[in-house]
Amino acid sequence: MMPAVQLLLLACLAWGVGTRAAQLRKANDQRGRCQYIFSVASPNESSCPEPGKAMSAIQDLQRDSSAQHADLEAVKARLNSLERLLQQLTRDQPAQPQDMGEGMQRELGTLRRERDQLETQTRELETAYSNLLHDRSALEEEKRKLREENEDLARRLESSSEEVARLRRSQCPQARDTSQDTPRDSREDSKWNLEKMDFQELKSELTEVPASRILKESTSGHPRSKDGDTGCGELVWVGEPITLRRAEAITGKYGVWMRDPKPTSPHTQETTWRIDTVGTDIHQVFEYDLLSQFVQGYPTKVHILPTPLESTGAVVYGGSLYYQGSGSRTVIRYELSTETVKAKKDIPRAGYHGQFPYSWGGYTDIDLAVDETGLWVIYSTEAAKGAIVLSKLNPENLELGQTWETNIRKQSVANAFIICGTLYTVSSYSSADTMVNFAYDTGTGSSKALTIPFKNHYKYSSMIDYNPLEKKLYAWDNFNMVIYDIRLSKM
Repeated sequence: MMPAVQLLLLACLAWGVGTRAAQLRKANDQRGRCQYIFSVASPNESSCPEPGKAMSAIQDLQRDSSAQHADLEAVKARLNSLERLLQQLTRDQPAQPQDMGEGMQRELGTLRRERDQLETQTRELETAYSNLLHDRSALEEEKRKLREENEDLARRLESSSEEVARLRRSQCPQARDTSQDTPRDSREDSKWNLEKMDFQELKSELTEVPASRILKESTSGHPRSKDGDTGCGELVWVGEPITLRRAEAITGKYGVWMRDPKPTSPHTQETTWRIDTVGTDIHQVFEYDLLSQFVQGYPTKVHILPTPLESTGAVVYGGSLYYQGSGSRTVIRYELSTETVKAKKDIPRAGYHGQFPYSWGGYTDIDLAVDETGLWVIYSTEAAKGAIVLSKLNPENLELGQTWETNIRKQSVANAFIICGTLYTVSSYSSADTMVNFAYDTGTGSSKALTIPFKNHYKYSSMIDYNPLEKKLYAWDNFNMVIYDIRLSKM
């Protein structure tokens, strides 16, 4: 009886292992019930088509993995059954023919190899499945970031469109025509100026204007003072701030923006530059060909400075960016058209990196400025005991020219700018209503106190510069880039 059982068993094994067109598998399910599984190989398909998308691939891998696990379990069950039968036969019938035992051993070896192959394939499938899950997670994260950026851009665009529409609906009172008061002279031509002086005298807490109106006014010439003089004189009035743009990120809490009062090709009077100065490694300079691009935040070019910049004291003059190198007393001339450094020069004995800053801080020890007479540097030294020192700079090679030592302590004022050879300082950077409080005249070497009202509308002015071509003050006030009209007395 036992030999017949062995022959039947071997016949079943030969049919189950050798036949690949159809297979019958027996295995327990999750509830412990026996299941028979019958599978037939495709006669003309070497593999099933796989969808191109990640989710379909993952589902296919899950099905393949389940099938491989079922095959593996079936083989294990058959192998265990054979081993138990072999042990029983060996124990109960020690005198069986040798060739019968060898055949069963070969069959066991074949089953073991099949089991090992299935285990290897299962591990490979699990690895591929894990990699696909990781890739899908990375793609979903990238998709989320892109969606957030798209939503942010849409919000900004909608906000800008609404603001432009609102401002276009607003109307300004007609200004009195003063064209007959005094004749114009050639010095009245500039890029950004209003046509009539009375328009400048309109007061408001904050005036925001669309780029289209500013561009129109840019071609109208310099504003007239009451005395009809557009040349040099003493500062007597500073208007309300006009906000042109707000920075988007925390790196723009303070910074510097400017236009070239002496532009060179390919740049024009309308070309605008902007630098966000929050951080320790400031390399980027954003360039905007049109004012509308600046207002909307779409730069034409981004310059990468070879030496990082420090603080908010940079200026553009004669086609070059002049700035203080990070962590040094070195002033650098960077030519914007060729994107190369043309000159470097240390300011002798100048304090730097927080030794003699303005009262708001920000490593503003070395502040560059431009007026009708050329390029200046505002700083202090140990010998001056913290008082403001002024020096003229040669724009080509940065050699120091004439130098003046004032009696105004640099750390006691919030900021400074130069108009017609006279240094002016602002009292506070954080008070909404402050004043231009001191003036130092390099022509006479004397200083005097002033009380000219000045508005810090956003209560954190980190940069104030004068543009002699436009006769206006530029400022960076707590993320906001603003501009001020001014009035000079008649000489």
